[in-house]
Order: sequence, then structure tokens, then C-alpha cells
Amino acid sequence: VEETIAAEGQRFLGWRDVPVRSDTLSASVLASEPTIRQFFIAKGDAAMDAEAFERKLFILRKVISNSVNGGHAPAEVGFTVVSLSCRTVVYKGMFLAHQLGAYYDDLRDPRYESAVSLVHQRFSTNTWPQWRLAQPFRLLAHNGEINTISGNRNWAMARSRNFQSDLLPDVSSLTPLVSMDGSDSSSLDNMLEVMLAGGMDVLQAMRILVPPAWQADDRMDAETKAVYEFFGCHIEPWDGPAGIVMTDGRYAACTLARNGLRPARYVLTEDRHLTVASEIGGYDYDPATVIEKGRLGPGQMLAVDLETG
Repeated sequence: VEETIAAEGQRFLGWRDVPVRSDTLSASVLASEPTIRQFFIAKGDAAMDAEAFERKLFILRKVISNSVNGGHAPAEVGFTVVSLSCRTVVYKGMFLAHQLGAYYDDLRDPRYESAVSLVHQRFSTNTWPQWRLAQPFRLLAHNGEINTISGNRNWAMARSRNFQSDLLPDVSSLTPLVSMDGSDSSSLDNMLEVMLAGGMDVLQAMRILVPPAWQADDRMDAETKAVYEFFGCHIEPWDGPAGIVMTDGRYAACTLARNGLRPARYVLTEDRHLTVASEIGGYDYDPATVIEKGRLGPGQMLAVDLETG
């Protein structure tokens, strides 16, 4: 880790043992508890903006993972970089949602504040439960399934040489771009972060990956249809009954796949808390303070700009 950071021109600051409470885990989960450490990085170039630094951290994580895993699957080696970002941090574990704060001391510290939190309390249904596959991933959490996952993964692999961006001069060093042995959620997360590193924002990238049913929508204007048609020539939809919440630290968003077969309900209260969840009641608010509430329909997206509010 330290050698790669130096080789990529950044400054390694140090390690931290993440304080955890192992006594909150059951015996079966305790047997698979990993060592959890954080490492910290400073910009090698102080003039580098946040976008460029985030991209450099993405490249760093890929190179570090490929170096440590040596061509083997992460599950075989037992090494995973859960998150590496200047905007967000991910805490995950093989336990129920209410145990998250009990296990991580950080999450009970009153000095620890955030504008947004993404929480998921279920494991993917198409994988054996593992610490590294607990949701959320680096950008998103996902309720449902991607029915087209085999095709999506294979096309991503086949077209990896075609992904080009001046911002990512050597994409070949970052392969595999998409996880072939994880869950459908982790693979979608991989694809999303590649598109962000290439210069898109999270809203544009997700509209391309999980588009609405635009072909027969007579209410959609011609220019918008043309955008979906253009990108449809380059990448197949990641389709299925899916509700997806995501954040890149700038935007927080929720979108439904085009069939709308997963619930996504939202509530906005007077204290400017916006809650989006599968069920009503995820946030303990006073009903008298509700300004607006509703639900997302098929192919719709709801997003918040955390910089402008």
C-alpha cells in the first residue's frame, strides 16, 4: 500500500486501527471477523482539485488491489479496500443494521458528522454472506436484482479496451473494471465508478446504466431520446427490478429501474431532512412537520445537491 502510494506521487500519512467492539458479534460471525485498518493519503500536488484527487484515489485503489491480490479473487486473498475517497467513507460488516453503531465506535462519536448517510440492512440474495459484500458499496446500495448481470459483466470485460478518457490515460492497468465474482450490486458499483472516473457525474452515469423505458415514451422530448439512443449503442442497460440509492459525496440520489418493481418512498420535513427508503418510518419524524412526501415511479430519479442544498 505504502509503496504504491509513493509510486503514484501521493503522500502516505499513516495507519489507524479502527476501534471496534468484537464482543457485539455472534460466535459464527466472530469467526470471520477481519482486521480493519484505515490508511490516510495527502495530495502529492497541493494544487490538485477534489475531482482530480478523487480520480487519483480510484486509480490507487485499483493498482493496490491488483498488486496485493496478484490475479486472484479478493475472497481467496482476503484483502479488500472497502473505500478510498476524499468525500465518503464506508463502514460495513456481517451483521444487522442496528449492530452497525454498536460495533464501530466511530459511529457513536458526537464529533462525527455527515450531510448524508446511505444505509442498507440486507445482503445480496445471489451470494454467500461475506464481510466484503455487505452493502453499501463505494457509491451505491441496491434493493432487488440485476437480471441482466451475466451479459453486463461480459460486455464490460469485452469492451474494456474501448473505454477511453483523457482523464484515465491507461485503463488497462485498472482491469478488471467490473467484479466477476461478487454480487450484482458490487459489479454495478464498479461500472458506475469507472464512468465517474472518466468524467461523468453520478446522475448522468446512472441514467446511462439504468435508463428509463424511453423508446415508446411519447412524452419524452426528442433531444432526451437522442441521448439515450446514443449511449444505448455503447452500453446495454443494467436491468431488473431494482431500487438504487447512491452518493458520490456531492449528490445523493435514488432511482428505480424502468419497471418500477421496487418501492422507494420519500419524505421531506421542515428541518430539511430528506429520507428515501423502501418503507415509510425509516426516520423518526413528527408527521406535523412533513412538507412533502411521495414515491418514485418507474425509471424516475430523485436527487439532492449537497453543495447547494
